[in-house]
Amino acid sequence: MAAALELFSKHDVEDVSIDDVAAAAGASRALVYHYFGGKHELYVAALRGAALELEERLRPVAGGTLAEELAAGLTRYFDFVEDHAAGFAALLRGGPANRAGEVGVIVEGVRRRLTKMILIQMRVSEPSPALRITLRSWIACVETAGLDWLEVRDIDRTVLERLLLDQMVALLKVAAGQDGQIGRLLADLGRQPPPGGDAP
Repeated sequence: MAAALELFSKHDVEDVSIDDVAAAAGASRALVYHYFGGKHELYVAALRGAALELEERLRPVAGGTLAEELAAGLTRYFDFVEDHAAGFAALLRGGPANRAGEVGVIVEGVRRRLTKMILIQMRVSEPSPALRITLRSWIACVETAGLDWLEVRDIDRTVLERLLLDQMVALLKVAAGQDGQIGRLLADLGRQPPPGGDAP
C-alpha cells in the first residue's frame, strides 16, 4: 500500500499498473491481485488507510484556548503532510478529476469529519450556513497549502501554519457580517469582531 500511495501521488491512477505497484513493492503481480483483487481496489484501500490515519492524528485535544487548540491541530495536520507526503498527495491530488464513487466518498468524508472536529473545538453544535461555508472554505485552503508546500517548500512550516490560522480569522471576520454569533468565536481567538459583528 505504501508503494501504491507513492505511485498514485505522482501519477494519475489510470497511468499506474498493477505491475508498476508490484515492482515498486518488491512483490509479485499475483500477490497484489491475491490481496486486493485489482488496481481500483488497491487504490481505494490505500486512500482509505491514508484518510483514517489523517483523521486519527487530528482528533481534538482539549485543554487550551481555541487559538491554541486550532494551532495544535494545524501542527498535527502538517506533521501528517510531512511524514506521509505520498499518502497526503494521493488522497487530495490523485485519481479522477470528478472524485466520483468510492474515492469521492473517502475524500468528502474526511472533509466533513474535519469540519465536525473544528466545530467541536469551537464549542458549536449547530453551525450557521455562514460558519459552515467558512470552515469548509478554510479546509480547502489548508489542503491547497499542504500540496503547494510539499511541492515547493519555500516557506517555513511554522510560518505557513500561522498564515493559515490568520486566514481563518480573516474569513471569520467576513462571515461575522452575516452571522453575529461568529463574533464570539473571534473573541475566543483573541481577535476583535468587526463593527456590528455582535448584532443578532
